[in-house]
Amino acid sequence: MITHIQSAQTAQRGIVLVSSLLLLLVVTIVALSMFRSFGIQEKIAGNMREKQRALQAAVTAQQFAEVWLDNNAGSTASGPCTTLMNGNNPTQGQICSNQLSNLSIFPNGVTAVPWMFNNAPVGVTFTPPGMLIGSTTTTTNTLLNPSYATAPTFYISDLGPSPEGSSPGEIYQIDAVGYGGNSNTVAVVESTYVVSTSSRNAGGP
Repeated sequence: MITHIQSAQTAQRGIVLVSSLLLLLVVTIVALSMFRSFGIQEKIAGNMREKQRALQAAVTAQQFAEVWLDNNAGSTASGPCTTLMNGNNPTQGQICSNQLSNLSIFPNGVTAVPWMFNNAPVGVTFTPPGMLIGSTTTTTNTLLNPSYATAPTFYISDLGPSPEGSSPGEIYQIDAVGYGGNSNTVAVVESTYVVSTSSRNAGGP
């Protein structure tokens, strides 16, 4: 009878050991899954941040192009755009007669960046103040303000006169592209912009 009780206690101790090992295995698997999930979520968050950075860079270039049109459309004639200009230089800017949406001229379309005409980049770059372009040096500034792969670029196409007889003007298509921290993170935005001319009688007969 005593021998029988000792055997039962030994068997129970073995079951506890096996159960503990199984529980440890399950906990280990769960912990590894959590670490993997955290890594994936971190990558997703990083990708979303880069996407937003690229989009904001493109919107900034688009808004600059609209302001530039307001100030220069009346004094700048449209013509074929064949080079890449620097919008930070006040003397540089262009209105293109070779429309970016014309697939016979740009067969890869608007989303194929950088925009190329006769194997040469075209458009106007614009680097907002404080934007770091292609910086490889890690400093406190680059940690707070990460660099961008390439300067934002815009392209202004002349679409012709406005059909609105009561508000004569010229219609332009503005395409802008922005990049995140690398050239694989790209955002392209597009808008149609009308520069109208008007006159009023300031007095007299």
